[in-house]
Amino acid sequence: MKIETGRDVMVLKTLGYVFIFLFGFMCVMPFVLIVVSSFSSEASILHRGYTLIPEEISLDAYRWVFRNPGRIFRAYINTIGVTVAGTAVALLMVVRGGYVLARPDFSWRNVLSFFFFFTTLFSGGLVPWYIICTQYLGFKNSYLALFMPPLFSVWNLIVCKNFMKSIPYEITESAKVDGANDIRIFYSLILPLVKPLLATIGMFIALAYWNDWYNALLFITDKDKQSLQAFLQDMLQSANALKQMASSGQADMHLIGELPSETMKMAMTCVVTGPIIFVYPFVQKYFVKGLSIGAVKG
Repeated sequence: MKIETGRDVMVLKTLGYVFIFLFGFMCVMPFVLIVVSSFSSEASILHRGYTLIPEEISLDAYRWVFRNPGRIFRAYINTIGVTVAGTAVALLMVVRGGYVLARPDFSWRNVLSFFFFFTTLFSGGLVPWYIICTQYLGFKNSYLALFMPPLFSVWNLIVCKNFMKSIPYEITESAKVDGANDIRIFYSLILPLVKPLLATIGMFIALAYWNDWYNALLFITDKDKQSLQAFLQDMLQSANALKQMASSGQADMHLIGELPSETMKMAMTCVVTGPIIFVYPFVQKYFVKGLSIGAVKG
């Protein structure tokens, strides 16, 4: 069926815009609900539940979250520093590894690809891994515990390898004819062509570092070296413990009555996810370019 009139085109565009609007609305509403709930009072949440329009606006949740600004600022610095450094190093490792494994003139590419993939089938277990990290690598109470474990991902390496295959090998061959070495080819020719890959994988790696709390839980006991997620988790566990003590008569009920436990969870979510959300608009355009990067002809 052919669309021949401008009216038909307008109807299809309108339906498309309505569908996109409804889909975007459903995606955004949970975040809006979290933000609105974080500014609601504890009493209104317990009485009416979570609503899009707050019955009573209150900043008590944020006052409890930022009641120790020095520690939360230190946790922010730790998380930002590890995320920036880890993303830069990890991105360079997986992109270079993917480029090498994708080159047809590298005879060991299939053997190494199997070696990396084989490590994803099983693991040595938590206890041996913990012993190696603490007794042999010295990760206990060290920033290396936050930096090293998420540094390399086989999944990201496989994605990089498959993406590199879309780049014509004739580019590398022509550069070699002109006298360029492999390092010059990679940094001058390959990297400018894989900006969508760098943005996408870099975003994945940054999110992994930013949301990492497990390694801090295992290896970090020094409060000054805690990540943001570990610090907020400790705060939430302390609040829950305080409520349990109050229910058993071991704590002041008046103090517990002022503790906004439900709204504080929402405020913690905003504090943790807020900064990393603002990174997405800077890399959004590269996701669109990634759809057509494979159309380069040799």
